[in-house]
Amino acid sequence: MAEHDNVTQLTDYDSLDPLREQYQESLITTPVLRQELREHHVALLCIDLQYLDAARGHGVFANSADSGVPLEAQEYYFNRLEQTVLPNVRRLQDAFREEGLEVIHTRIRSLTHDGRDRSPGHKRLNLHAAPGSKDAEFVEQVAPVGDEIVLDKTASGVFNSTNLHYILHNLNISALFIVGVYSNECVSTAVRDACDLGFYVTLMDDATATVTPEMQKATLTTIKDRYARVMTTDEAIREIKKVQEAS
Repeated sequence: MAEHDNVTQLTDYDSLDPLREQYQESLITTPVLRQELREHHVALLCIDLQYLDAARGHGVFANSADSGVPLEAQEYYFNRLEQTVLPNVRRLQDAFREEGLEVIHTRIRSLTHDGRDRSPGHKRLNLHAAPGSKDAEFVEQVAPVGDEIVLDKTASGVFNSTNLHYILHNLNISALFIVGVYSNECVSTAVRDACDLGFYVTLMDDATATVTPEMQKATLTTIKDRYARVMTTDEAIREIKKVQEAS
């Protein structure tokens, strides 16, 4: 019984964040963020929504048994993608486009057909989407429109492996709404890097996915109110439209 009480106390203690209020005031609830929305200094960043990792029967899931992801986890992941994430990403894209806000897309794609330019990490994982391949194509539902910016990468972090920071600076962007896959890998890396670089970041709860609900929850828990706001698609669209109407 005493051991159980100690575990409970430790769990309760670990749930406390002594810096939460400080972070919320400086990064999460600051009026500066809404000012950036009013002045169009915000973009939607869509991460890796491509055939390589976001379509059944393609890329890393071309052979379900050899993907390394249990079939139950694959079914959860694709059900979440198809029923929740992709529709919500499209709603956000449409909302940003309607307000004249930037929609930026990243994908995994090498510069060379043999992938020799890939990062060491992607080579170790045997992760490769060659130029012109189906794996490098975006899922049609959330594909770029017109001359929206597309950045190719061969590493988890888009800021480390592309000139995204330079582009955002040129566009006068200081706030990012982030969607895509996987939540605990490329998405999480982008959120943390963006925050460290001084961007105001909003991570979309229901427009991101990974292969288990436990990893999804853990990612959002560690990021929320520390590296980013965490919002639903409905909340984000209401905020965008409200701020734009008031400007």
